[in-house]
Amino acid sequence: MERIGGFFERIALAMAGKRSPWGGKGDDGKQGGGGDDPEGARDGTGQTGENPPPPPKGPRNPWLPPGSSDEPRRSASIEDIFRARGPEGPRRQTGGPGGPNFRLPERPGGGSWFPFILGGIVLVWFGVTMIHQVEPKEEGTVTTFGKYSRTITPGISLTLPWPIQNVDVTDVTSIRRETIPEGEAEKLMLTGDQNLVDLSYLIRWNIKDLKQYKFQLAQPEETVREVAEAAMRASVAEETLDRVLSGAGRGDIEQRVRDRMQAVLNAYGSGIAVQGIEIKKTDPPERVVEAFKGVSAAQQDAQSERNRAEAWAQQLLARAQGDAAAFDKVYEEYRLAPQVTRRRMYYETMERVLSQTDKTIVEAPGVTPYLPLPEIKRRATEQQQQQAGN
Repeated sequence: MERIGGFFERIALAMAGKRSPWGGKGDDGKQGGGGDDPEGARDGTGQTGENPPPPPKGPRNPWLPPGSSDEPRRSASIEDIFRARGPEGPRRQTGGPGGPNFRLPERPGGGSWFPFILGGIVLVWFGVTMIHQVEPKEEGTVTTFGKYSRTITPGISLTLPWPIQNVDVTDVTSIRRETIPEGEAEKLMLTGDQNLVDLSYLIRWNIKDLKQYKFQLAQPEETVREVAEAAMRASVAEETLDRVLSGAGRGDIEQRVRDRMQAVLNAYGSGIAVQGIEIKKTDPPERVVEAFKGVSAAQQDAQSERNRAEAWAQQLLARAQGDAAAFDKVYEEYRLAPQVTRRRMYYETMERVLSQTDKTIVEAPGVTPYLPLPEIKRRATEQQQQQAGN
């Protein structure tokens, strides 16, 4: 009864022009290969075979993968469904680039290109990690498994490939600069006369021994800053506030800081050479800057008065020295001719005194009237001055 039901169902589908999902496909696109033909079955080419395969014992299961044998119908399991249909539709069985059947193209002789590709990759790797170009201002440290091996100089150098040996190239010629403090921060230091000064400075240094620089200190740049600050505080403490602010002691401070820094860095074995120290700013603390300006103004006024007094004293001294020299000359003349010199001195003194006074000449034995010309002249002069004032 089951075989008869399947036969009638296939006939109904054929009459409706549809293919049955239960049977195979013949060469004419119609249903064929079923198990209901009593005269035999056709093969895939449409020919009738002498020994046709036994007919299936029921409709073919459409959920089974293509190419599977025609077995009696059974319920499809979840594995069969996902084996026949992927998450995006029916599974593709044909291979493609990157697919399950992908293969590298073969050489003309039939061999594989894989050894040549692998060899090219190895050669490129060796060339990149074994050949090193060092610039004129640079040097490189070679480490073998992380341990120092040697230092390479400018030019082309060869080493073992990475990871056996590694090369670290560093600029050793250029001057490096460190500014203390950074930005606009305040750096207060104590002077020798117990005053505070806000001071900023610049450090110039470079590398003189790359091996020591790389492997002796953990943080070379930070070490330079700390050593510089210690040396600067020690040097400023040896100077007074006036010398630090006026700039008179800056040169001495810079030289002492450089010498102290170099001595400490050499003791550390840092491989660093200090090229110079430059003090950029020396100001009083911000909180007392107004009072400090007042003190500075008073000091400048005092210095001006002191300079004026010294100038006046020098003038008096020069005048006294001139008078003494003139007296010495007169004395020399007096020693040669005492009478003549005495009379000459008398006449010169009377001339100097009488030239500035009013004179009245009286002849003996009587008094002769005279015209008071000096008094008239004085009165006329006073009237002219009064008229000019009005």
